[in-house]
Amino acid sequence: MATYDQGSGPCGWSVDVATATVSLDGIVTGWSEDARRLLGYRAPEVVGRAAADLLLDREAPEVAGLSFIGSREWSGAAALRHRDGHRVEVALRAHPSLGGNGRSQGFVVTITTGPAESAHDRRLVEQAFAQASIPLSTHSTASGLWHVNAAAKGCDQAAEDGGDHLPGTRTRTRTRTGTGAGTGTGNDRHEAAPASADEGFLRCVRRVAEEATPMRYECFAPEPSSSALTFARQRAWGVELWPVRDCDTGEVVGVGTAAFDSSDQHSARQRLALLQEAGTSIGTTLDVTRTAKELADLAVPRLADFVSVDLLDSVSHGEEPVPGPLDATVLLRRVAHQSATEGESVPEAAIDLGRVDAYPPFSPPARCLTSGQPVLSGSDDPDFARWIAGHEMRTARVEEFGFHSVMATALRARGITLGVAVFARSVGSPPFDQDDLLLAEELAGRAAVGVDNARRYTRERAYALTLQRSLLPSDLPKQAAVEVAYRYLPAGTGAGVGGDWFDVVPLSGTRVALVVGDVVGHGIQASAAMGRLRTAVRTLADVDLPPDELLTHLDDLVIHLTSHDDTADSRIRDDIGEIGATCLYAVYDPVSRICTLASAGHVPPVVLLPDGTASVVRLSPGPLLGVGGLPFESTELELPEGSLLAFCTDGLVETRDRDIGLGLDRLCESLTGPVSSLEATCDAVLKALLPDSPDDDVALLLARTRALHADQVAAWYLPSDPAIVADARAQASRQLAAWGLEGAAFVTELVVSELVTNAIRYGAVPIGMRLIRDRTLICEVSDASNTAPHLRRARTYDEGGRGLQMVAQLTQGWGTRQTTVGKTIWAEQALPAS
Repeated sequence: MATYDQGSGPCGWSVDVATATVSLDGIVTGWSEDARRLLGYRAPEVVGRAAADLLLDREAPEVAGLSFIGSREWSGAAALRHRDGHRVEVALRAHPSLGGNGRSQGFVVTITTGPAESAHDRRLVEQAFAQASIPLSTHSTASGLWHVNAAAKGCDQAAEDGGDHLPGTRTRTRTRTGTGAGTGTGNDRHEAAPASADEGFLRCVRRVAEEATPMRYECFAPEPSSSALTFARQRAWGVELWPVRDCDTGEVVGVGTAAFDSSDQHSARQRLALLQEAGTSIGTTLDVTRTAKELADLAVPRLADFVSVDLLDSVSHGEEPVPGPLDATVLLRRVAHQSATEGESVPEAAIDLGRVDAYPPFSPPARCLTSGQPVLSGSDDPDFARWIAGHEMRTARVEEFGFHSVMATALRARGITLGVAVFARSVGSPPFDQDDLLLAEELAGRAAVGVDNARRYTRERAYALTLQRSLLPSDLPKQAAVEVAYRYLPAGTGAGVGGDWFDVVPLSGTRVALVVGDVVGHGIQASAAMGRLRTAVRTLADVDLPPDELLTHLDDLVIHLTSHDDTADSRIRDDIGEIGATCLYAVYDPVSRICTLASAGHVPPVVLLPDGTASVVRLSPGPLLGVGGLPFESTELELPEGSLLAFCTDGLVETRDRDIGLGLDRLCESLTGPVSSLEATCDAVLKALLPDSPDDDVALLLARTRALHADQVAAWYLPSDPAIVADARAQASRQLAAWGLEGAAFVTELVVSELVTNAIRYGAVPIGMRLIRDRTLICEVSDASNTAPHLRRARTYDEGGRGLQMVAQLTQGWGTRQTTVGKTIWAEQALPAS
């Protein structure tokens, strides 16, 4: 006999164990040293006496049968008398000692102190293990045997029948009934590892045994009726594994497992994961059709075998849906559908994409739209059968693919019904349940928000495009200074219509102004702000201001528009003041072939010279419009005839993966390629620099310079002497005769006489006169005074004040412009018909 003190051991209590032998008639025949230490009696004092003499209460019912008659095992609790008289509570367990003939010759009695554990208690533990409602098993690290309870055996049988199974429940070797603790308890003892245990589970068992730490393992198995193509229910099991320690030594002697059915939690996690994915994969663009397709792609194959999305026809065009009668047939346009069938086609669809279908009021989609509540229907629904029977193609598809369960959920956002999504399951898939209906409703709700946002964006974008096209030049004005071509492309993504613009403004003296600008931002407000700036530029260009002065005035105007007062438009403040606006203004003179440019934070232009070299024009960059307090500087370029200027907005040269510098380099490269015309050059530039769907608006303006040669311009310097007026008229007449424009001599002489007289009378030297013959005849007189003339109404007896009125009446137009040394007054008239 041995005595073990396990007070600090894993079992948590102190245990003393002793042994003795007893004959069949209840006489003690053997006494161990551990029994002496336990009860105080020496062997001579006990051997030969009746075992019952050691009992304190001989009449106790649990030990009344301690006569050891028979050959069966016996166990029970008893109170023994110590040699010094005190009470010792023990647990007794008697094992028969068999002879060679198989008959009992006596008993070996085990005496155990500590918590009184009767055979009944031990059997209770064993039966609790065997009869537990959850699958339990133990694995012995020494023998490799697996012990499983009845619940685990049930899962094993289900696995053999083709159902789900648990790791550690299904074996590939024979099963035998154990003895001892396993006898009659329903526990099975297996000799080898489970045949169905996957490698992950076996690794967990080994790790728990080696590392002596608990672990958790999850396994999944589809239900027998579930289709692999659907978001079908799966049986999920969470298996807890823990090390089993020896109560004597504390060493790990096995691994215990307990499996819990976590199918509901697993299904909930799957649904949450699907909803989370819906939040990132539905509504990624502001496109109605794309959003509907994202819903169909997400739901197939995880939730349904086939999904269709139909919208009210007005919604697909960005309009507000018009409510119809509740009891009437609903007309819906198919915008997206998807199926679990591999390939690009959707053979299950009875309606082609883009087609309109009529849904009778009793059909599930129409009922869903009428009530606003999701509808769960199927082959057992008379209305479903009636709906299918009323459409020949739909009947054929249902029969071919075996559709038997349908869910219809309305697409509603902001209280507006936009359409309906229909989910269907075919043969081999389980029917939809209420959980599936809730999930479909949530997915449809998220898709509806995306569809509504796309619809509203489509409508607003259409309005903004209409406004923008009305503000941009529909046809560029005729002028002789440059040959122009242009392209404008609105953003192809959800950014919205921007505030890019361009313009070509004819100026006096055959000059031309080339303008490109950008109100940073998108939407109707950006377009409206762009329209204001373009109008302001045209107004200031008519004043004929130099580029730097024009931008200064434009900057002041933007500051005024964005000033925070009661009269300022808050939307203009938001779109210009807080974000910014840029502008590039250039003036080209075909007489001098000089181009003067000034920039307000805009992308610099690119120039392609006639020799084929292209480069970025180096400008002195100014601040964005609306900053105020900073100067703008002009840059002058002398360009050979035939030079090509390329003006653009940042949408052409800057993208997410390309900065402006690299974009300008690519613009230079694209301009140097062989092209046949400016129109072809525009197309080549856009093809080389832009993706299929640009992220921002793009404005491109190409201008090829022309030059007026010496035979088209005549210039004279005049002294400040009234007598020179007649000579000036004569020189103008001779020049017109040389050009063959004698028919214009009369008007030209009147203009020259008036303008030269005013310059001599009110101006300052030097005085110059210039005639320019191009598409029109232009007469210019300049002087060093900054005082500008103006029309006035002459009274009856006034001697002067009628000259400019005659000039205005006889010519197409007249005006004045400031120069670096004074002013120039010009008058323009049509060439004679001859």
